[in-house]
Amino acid sequence: MEQVKEQSVDSGRPTPGALLECTSVVRRFAGMVAVSNVSIAVHPGEILAIIGPNGAGKTTLFNLLTGQLRPNGGGDIYFRGRRITHLPVHERAKIGLGRTFQIVRPLPDLTVFENTVMGAFAKNRLRKDAEEKALQVLEEVGLADMVKQRAGDLPLPQRKRLEVARALATEPDVLLLDEVMAGLNPTEIGSAIDLFHRLHGEGKTLVLIEHNLKVVRTLSRRVVVLDHGAELAAGTPAEVLDHPDVVRAYLGNRR
Repeated sequence: MEQVKEQSVDSGRPTPGALLECTSVVRRFAGMVAVSNVSIAVHPGEILAIIGPNGAGKTTLFNLLTGQLRPNGGGDIYFRGRRITHLPVHERAKIGLGRTFQIVRPLPDLTVFENTVMGAFAKNRLRKDAEEKALQVLEEVGLADMVKQRAGDLPLPQRKRLEVARALATEPDVLLLDEVMAGLNPTEIGSAIDLFHRLHGEGKTLVLIEHNLKVVRTLSRRVVVLDHGAELAAGTPAEVLDHPDVVRAYLGNRR
């Protein structure tokens, strides 16, 4: 698959101009390799999609990038050329990494507003500033009329939006989105795509894990395919999604 696979990044040598990068990262669990020697450089202003079958290592890779996990078989993580491999989650949030989780994790007994304010404290020490940021973000994601609602009572589409709001409240330069459109209907997906296009237009760099290939074709500019923890292919959506090896590994007989 050399015609679509990008040149690997040398471990320990950050790519000039890359905003977020992993170099030859390996993560093992009890002898099983979940991420195997993966190198990806994300450049400012990109919309990068990471796809692959279930169990391919996509969320594990996100956890390595954002600090929930650390490589235990080699490799490094860089942000703006700075090695952050051993930086904890909260420090990565402060320097500009924000993420959502595949299983949404609001604090159910707090309101929508209170959940978002907690994210805003990552960059705002004063409560007044954090509250202003939270209101701004909730307006942007379409939850301004639900600020007093208990987060645990929200239906799935609004919980997904709240997950995005909490990440945006940290004021990230790179927003990592883990299957934020899973479980949404076509209208809700279209609305989410519009939101992410707006965020991209405002300067956000987006990295998304996504199974909906129509979303991948519509939203992303570059695609990386993982299979059994390793990079199978990388390139434009047209190059990658139509390649026979990707069809066999990821799509099976579906197109």
